[in-house]
Amino acid sequence: MAEDDTTGGPHEQRQPQDTRAGFVALIGVPNAGKSTLLNALVGAKVSIVSRKVQTTRALVRGIVMEGVAQIILVDTPGIFAPKRRLDRAMVHSAWSGAADADAVCLLVDARKGVDEEVETILRRLPEVKRPKILILNKIDLIPRERLLELAAKLNELVPFEDTFMISALKGDGIARLRDALAQRMPPSPWLYPEDQVSDAPLRMLAAEITREKIYDRLHEELPYRSTVETDQWQARPDGSVRIEQTIFVERESQRSIVLGKNGQTIKAIGQAARIEISEVAEAKVHLFLHVKVRENWADDPARYREMGLEFPTG
Repeated sequence: MAEDDTTGGPHEQRQPQDTRAGFVALIGVPNAGKSTLLNALVGAKVSIVSRKVQTTRALVRGIVMEGVAQIILVDTPGIFAPKRRLDRAMVHSAWSGAADADAVCLLVDARKGVDEEVETILRRLPEVKRPKILILNKIDLIPRERLLELAAKLNELVPFEDTFMISALKGDGIARLRDALAQRMPPSPWLYPEDQVSDAPLRMLAAEITREKIYDRLHEELPYRSTVETDQWQARPDGSVRIEQTIFVERESQRSIVLGKNGQTIKAIGQAARIEISEVAEAKVHLFLHVKVRENWADDPARYREMGLEFPTG
């Protein structure tokens, strides 16, 4: 299967009447569970999920079909206190995604409640003139009384139009949330083909999968400022795909960590990534990984464009 770089466009197949379509932005602090929720709503893997915070960089769109409604989910980067240029680009991207959406869902980790990071979002949220929905995640981990208190407190701080209580990981409350979002979508022709789950090209998604496997393996040792690029995606006559990717780190010491002793770490990362990329590409995958040092890649405007981010100046 060759690379699929479809990025949307008019849906040429016949559509039912009275269709709806719109955009929903998922915002929240790092590790609130936005990527897990997006994947649960779509029913397929479209966003990187990691224990390491701040792993979503681009505005990954997942596409949900619910009846006659098409819900285009924008998984924004986690909103946090930006210190470096990459941080500022990610935060700017998150708020831009919220401002452009038909509805904004604030996802809050119910275990953590209203901490300083959530308060920062709540102070700015009224500036976003869009319908706002509160989603309390990880509800299976705290008592119901605390959930109700937390929901009441958040609704006092910001008037949300609706509140949902879910476990994105276990799937609890997902069907009800999906139905409610579908009802909120404005009348519109579908914006993407009915069977498309994401507008991210396959080679970008493959790079994200490999990046996720790096974090799974090295979440303590390696800073999140590493990136993966798919250099080659070649369909072979037997139906398989040859993929070459480069993992970029900022220092030689980080390169040694990714390679591991006798190359064992990079081999394990490659095996895990290959299995998952094969499922997404629906083809046998031959994956070749290279590790290179690119100092200060986080200050290169070209890298930001590749990630769908605006390069912040100053």
